[in-house]
Amino acid sequence: MSKSLIIVESPAKARTLQRYLGKTFSVKASVGHIRDLPVKTLGVDVENDFKPQYETIRGKGKVITELKSAAREADDIYLAPDPDREGEAIAWHIAQAVSVAKKPIHRVLFHELTKKAILEALANATDIDINKFEAQQARRILDRLVGYQISPLLWDKVRRGLSAGRVQSVAVRMVCDREQEIEAFQSVEYWSVAASLKKGESSPFLTRVEKISGKRIDKGANAIGDKAAAHKIVADLEKASFSVAEVVKKEKKRNPSPPFITSTMQIDSNRKLRFSAKKTMMLAQRLYEGIEIGEDGPTGLITYMRTDSPRSSDEAINQVREHITGEYGATYLPGKPRKFKTKKSAQDAHEAIRPTDVQNTPEKMAKYLEKDMLALYALVWKRFVASQMKPAVYDQTSAVIRAGKYDLKAVGTILRFPGFIVLYEESLGDPQQGAGDDDKDMLLPDLKKDDLLDLLKLESKQHFTQPPARYSEATLVKALEDNGVGRPSTYAAILSTIQDKEYVQLLQRKFFPTDLGKLVTELLVNHFPAIMNVDFTASMELQLDQVEEGKSDWQKVLQGFYTPFKATLEAAKEEMKSVKKSAIPTDIKCSECDGIMVIKWGRMGEFLACEKYPECKKTQDFSKDTNGNIIAIEKEKEEESGEACDKCGRAMVYKNGRFGRFLACSGYPECKNIRAETTGVTCPEEGCGGEIIKKVSKKGKVFYSCNKYPKCTHALWDKPVNQPCPDCGSAFLLEKSTKRDGVHLKCPNKECGYKQNLEDEG
Repeated sequence: MSKSLIIVESPAKARTLQRYLGKTFSVKASVGHIRDLPVKTLGVDVENDFKPQYETIRGKGKVITELKSAAREADDIYLAPDPDREGEAIAWHIAQAVSVAKKPIHRVLFHELTKKAILEALANATDIDINKFEAQQARRILDRLVGYQISPLLWDKVRRGLSAGRVQSVAVRMVCDREQEIEAFQSVEYWSVAASLKKGESSPFLTRVEKISGKRIDKGANAIGDKAAAHKIVADLEKASFSVAEVVKKEKKRNPSPPFITSTMQIDSNRKLRFSAKKTMMLAQRLYEGIEIGEDGPTGLITYMRTDSPRSSDEAINQVREHITGEYGATYLPGKPRKFKTKKSAQDAHEAIRPTDVQNTPEKMAKYLEKDMLALYALVWKRFVASQMKPAVYDQTSAVIRAGKYDLKAVGTILRFPGFIVLYEESLGDPQQGAGDDDKDMLLPDLKKDDLLDLLKLESKQHFTQPPARYSEATLVKALEDNGVGRPSTYAAILSTIQDKEYVQLLQRKFFPTDLGKLVTELLVNHFPAIMNVDFTASMELQLDQVEEGKSDWQKVLQGFYTPFKATLEAAKEEMKSVKKSAIPTDIKCSECDGIMVIKWGRMGEFLACEKYPECKKTQDFSKDTNGNIIAIEKEKEEESGEACDKCGRAMVYKNGRFGRFLACSGYPECKNIRAETTGVTCPEEGCGGEIIKKVSKKGKVFYSCNKYPKCTHALWDKPVNQPCPDCGSAFLLEKSTKRDGVHLKCPNKECGYKQNLEDEG
C-alpha cells in the first residue's frame, strides 16, 4: 500500500494531522529549523553575492537522519511547516535534506487544522515558493549583517554581551524617544467649570462651560488659564439665568471591529487579559496546532495566528451567521455579511484569526482548556462572532445651555440596541491612562429650546496637560505596526528581545528605557542614522515584500543595503567614543585616599569611581541636580546578618542586587563569598538535608527553593516560615496573601487545612 510522508514543525501539529489522516500517511516533526547560519561566525560571503553558509543546527543531526529514513520509505513527501516566510525557509532546508530519497516533494499549506481544510490543502499542494524563501533568506542575512557587525563594535566600545538588531534597535529607539518627549514636556495649567442644572422636577444633569463670547475654550491659548479666571466665571454664572439655546437629537451607530489579526490579538490580549505578546503567541500556537478534545483527540481550534488580513472564508462567515441567528435571533444579524478592508501594506497571505468551528463555543471548550488558553480562545471566538453582528445603536442628545456670555454643553447617550456589544467590546485606548471626566452616558431630561433651568451647583477644577503616555506592550505593538517596523511574526520576539537585553524594563506594565538602552541608542543614532530610522526600517520591509512577490531580486536588495552600511561601519569603528575607557573627572574628593572621583560606565549605568583604581577601589552612586551638578550618594551602612563568613570568618552583611536581597562577606573584594537569603526552613524532601532559600526568577518573581539545586528541585512560590503546624505537626508553614483572606499562614499539607490570619494580630 502506498504511503505518503508529511513533515511539519511541531510534534503537537503532527499528532493532530496523524489523527485526521490515518495510516496512509506518516507524519513527522522537524521541531523547528534544522539548518541555519553558524552561531559563532558571520556565515555570509559578502564578496560572493551574499552566499549564506548554512550548517546543521546542533542537536538536529538525529532529526535529519530520521526524516531521511522516513523519506526513503514514502512514495510522496509533503512539506507542511507553518504557512509563512519562516515556514517556507524551514520547508526549503528540509527539502534539501530529504532530496537524497529522490521522491516527489510537494509544499502544502495548512491554514487551519480541521479534517476538511487538511484534505483540501493536500489536494492543492504546490511547489516550494522560491520567492517567499528568498525573502526570508534576505531578512535572515540582513539581520545577520547588522547584528554580527554592529554588536562586536558595542562590545568594544561599551561592554561585552550587547547586541544590535535591524528591527530591535529601532524599537528601543521608539521607547527612548518617547521618554525624551516625556522629560521635555512642559505641563500647562488649565481649569474647567461645570454646572449641575435641573428642569422642574426631573433629575439633575451636568453641563460644562464650552464657549465664552462665542469662542471655544481649549487646553491651549483659549484655556481657562488659572484659578482667578475660573472663579470669575463661577461668580458670573452665580448671577446668570440658564436657558436651553439648542437641542440636537440623533441616532448613532457603532460598528464591530474586524476579526483579529496578529497585532490586534496581541493588543487586546494585553489590555484585557494582561498577557504579554510572547505568551499570547505561545498560547495561540497551541490552539492552532491542536488540543486534546475528549475522544476526538487533537483538534485545531483556531486558524493560523500570524496574519495581517481581516478577511474570512465564505464558509466560516455562513457558519457564524447561522450561529448568530440561532443564538441571538435574526434581529442581531445584518442583511449581508460584513467585509473588512485590508491595509495596503498587508501581505494578505492568510485569513483572519478565527475559530475553526464556531460551534466549539468557549463554554463547550472550558473542560478541555487550561485557564489562560481558554481566556485567549474566548477572546478570539467572541471577536469573530461579534464582527458579523449588527451595530450597537444609541440615541444621543446634545444640548447647548446659554447663561449670559457663556455657553455650556451637556451630552447624554442612551443605548437603544446593544448589537455586537452584547457579546464583545474592544478595549479602546490605554486603560492605564485613566478614564477622565466622561458624562456622555448620563440621561438628560426632555429639553426644549428656551426652557429655563435651575442652577443647583457650580464647581471649578484645576487640570494640567499630560505628557504622552509611555508605551505598554499593547501600544508598542500598535506603534510598530503603524510604522511598518517588523511583521506580524516578529512583534512578540522584538518585545521579548529588548527586555532580555536589558535595554528596556517593563514596570507597572509600561516600558522604561534603561541607562544602557539610552546609551546604546544614542551611539547607534549618531553613527548609524539610516538603520535607526523608522522610515528606513519600514522601507526595507516593503523591499522584502517585493522579493516575495517576485518583483525584486534578493541579492540586489542586500547589495543596496550593504554598500552604504559597510562605509558607515568602518567610520563608526574609528569615530564612536569608547564608553568603556572613558572617565569623566568631577570635583568630588575620594573619601578613602587623596584622589578625585571620576564618572565611569558599568553594567548598571554610570557611577563614581576613584581615579586611582585599582589601588583604590572606592565607588559611589551619584545623582544630578537641576543644573547638572554631580551629587555623590553615600552608601547606606550595611546591615549585619549575625552570621559569620564560612570562608574567612568575617561578618556576613545583607546586600541588594539585581535578583533581590542576598548575603555577602563584609570583606569584599578580598573575600567574594555570597549566599542567598535563607528562610531557616529545612528542605522537606526525604534525605536531602538542604535548606530553603529565597530566589528571584529571570522575570523578577520571588520564589523559594532548595540550596542543593540541581540535585534537589524542591521549590515553592509561597514563603516558608520556620514555624510548626499546631494541628498536624508539619515542620513549617506557608505565608500567603490573597484578596479574600489577606495575609495569613497556612499548612503546606493540603489534608490539614490549618490557617492563621496574621493581619488580625495587628
